[in-house]
Amino acid sequence: MKTDRKDRIRRAKASRNAHKPRRLPEQTDLPAAEGPRTPFYPGMDIPILLETPRFLILDKPAGLAVHPGPSTQDSVETRLLPHPRGGPWLAHRLDTDTSGCLLVARRKTALLEAQAAFQERQVRKLYWAVVVGDLPQDSGEINAPLLRKSGPSGWRMVVDAKGDEARTRWRVLGRGRGLCWVELELLTGRTHQARIHCAELGTPILGDRVYGAAGGSSLPGLHLLARSLELNLPSDMLAAEAPPPDFMAGTLRRMGCKSVG
Repeated sequence: MKTDRKDRIRRAKASRNAHKPRRLPEQTDLPAAEGPRTPFYPGMDIPILLETPRFLILDKPAGLAVHPGPSTQDSVETRLLPHPRGGPWLAHRLDTDTSGCLLVARRKTALLEAQAAFQERQVRKLYWAVVVGDLPQDSGEINAPLLRKSGPSGWRMVVDAKGDEARTRWRVLGRGRGLCWVELELLTGRTHQARIHCAELGTPILGDRVYGAAGGSSLPGLHLLARSLELNLPSDMLAAEAPPPDFMAGTLRRMGCKSVG
């Protein structure tokens, strides 16, 4: 009898439990799936040639300044999204009218590594230019020190024995229509070095309105490209190539130069 009574009690408890509403596990809102991350503010992208956790190499368009100034706030610097812990930082600079490879450091330690590499000349920088005139040789090297001078109309760089050492190695890649397509290796990194050295050779860069013949208002820009950048750092091996801007590629094709990608 005791066993029957225990069985009845167990069945009654089971019946009551069966009618109790089940407590479901608490649900939390799942985070929305993130889209592709971008280092730029919306609608202000710059083509990326190489991306690592510590560095970016950008393809800076001709006409875009690297820093904001009195005439414009639009620049590479103001297009980059800031990081909560600081940065990103430009590891070097390009003239506003020069297009091509521009190195950006995403971490402070990366910036210090890159700056040390530039200072110790452990960076290989190649430029492409279209120059006005015909170079008498196929290759050479120019060593002409550069000094910054100011005047009533502003400042410019000049060749001066009192200036800083400036060396550029050059090589002709093509000729046509009174123009030369040249590769320039900057062995030092002075302001306007490629432009003034080409002018010093007697062949100013096409479209250079400061150091040479502008070539007429129909030309859309300076025919100077930061073609490639190579750095061998303790933490990274970085290398990238930039294509010529459309106006420069068009000039090269009209010269009869086909491999311009």
